[in-house]
Amino acid sequence: MALDIKGFAIAGGVLWAIYMFLMALISGATDYGIGFVYALGNLYVGYQPGIIGAIVGAIYGFIDAAIGCAVFAWLYNKVESK
Repeated sequence: MALDIKGFAIAGGVLWAIYMFLMALISGATDYGIGFVYALGNLYVGYQPGIIGAIVGAIYGFIDAAIGCAVFAWLYNKVESK
């Protein structure tokens, strides 16, 4: 059974965006996961603890994960069809 590339990409993008958003808010309030946020801040310019960083991270995270999941679903469909 083939994966729906668009659906898989959107689902992966939304999940990663929510995770990035919540991690920035949590690390801003409690310092929990601060290393994770700072490490990803090196990849995603503007991602940092706090509300602005959470919004920036959610946008970057959605785009990045959607592309990655689309490539994964496409590759899965190619391998599965043979």
